[in-house]
Amino acid sequence: MLAGAGEPAYRADQARRWFWQQLAPAGETVKYLFKLRDSRTIETVVMHYPGTSNSRSRTTICVSSQVGCPIGCSFCATGQSGFDRNLSEAEIVDQFLAVSRDLAERERSLTNVVFMGMGEPMNNYAAVVGAIRRWADSRTLNFSPRRVTISTIGLVPYVERLSEEGLPVNLAISLHAPDDDLRSSMIPVNRKYPIAAIIAAAKAHSERTGRRTSYEYVLLEGVNDSLEQARRLARLVNHRLSHVNLIPMNRIEGSPLAPPSKARSQAFQAILQEAGISTTIRATRGLDIDAACGQLRARELQSSLSRA
Repeated sequence: MLAGAGEPAYRADQARRWFWQQLAPAGETVKYLFKLRDSRTIETVVMHYPGTSNSRSRTTICVSSQVGCPIGCSFCATGQSGFDRNLSEAEIVDQFLAVSRDLAERERSLTNVVFMGMGEPMNNYAAVVGAIRRWADSRTLNFSPRRVTISTIGLVPYVERLSEEGLPVNLAISLHAPDDDLRSSMIPVNRKYPIAAIIAAAKAHSERTGRRTSYEYVLLEGVNDSLEQARRLARLVNHRLSHVNLIPMNRIEGSPLAPPSKARSQAFQAILQEAGISTTIRATRGLDIDAACGQLRARELQSSLSRA
């Protein structure tokens, strides 16, 4: 059916595997494509995680902070579409409100916010911090900043500024490589803010706020997934209040990059755990809806061009 609708063959295979083998519950991962007043579009993703014996159920919203992204990471669909503009504080706040209204119809509510959608949050610092403060206000949502995570590529001056805000938000550093040469080839801004400076700023933030720093590491087959790279990463982030979140890459149509096998990912994780590093492998969610950042918007833009 998907192939008949013009979708590529791999999309039909993804849907089949998630429906029959993963038994993906309907609505557990939902992506929204919002049109702004100027007709530009942004993505917002909602992920529901059922409770386990060790954790409560939670519903997380992944919000965008910019239309597109100026950073240009080699493995990111958002970066491939370029950068248009920053979102206003109201446009960030409204993502939370629109999704909350939708969830209320299903008797659910948001428990966590992550700034891991489109854009680099630190490049839109004032609007991002303003939105967090607005959500936290007792006269509005009274939503604790402790349930908010800001993901950044590592713009050091803003990480340092954030630690002085008095907001106990969680920090996630998009690291993706254990050395500057490789990281600079993947993330050009690393030439300005190298790994040592980024980790020093992250450690200072954790010490000042008491909040854990999560190091995000997208696993790319044959690029950054060797066991020696895992050992170097362990030495790099082995400090108090740190955690490594391994993320097998979501495939991007037309990209030669690919995720490693499950066994390869687990071997990488084992090296970190043996070194005493708290480590998880992020469950791949929403493959059937292009849930990786920027993919749905990219498809919508391409569709618009095709119709023009």
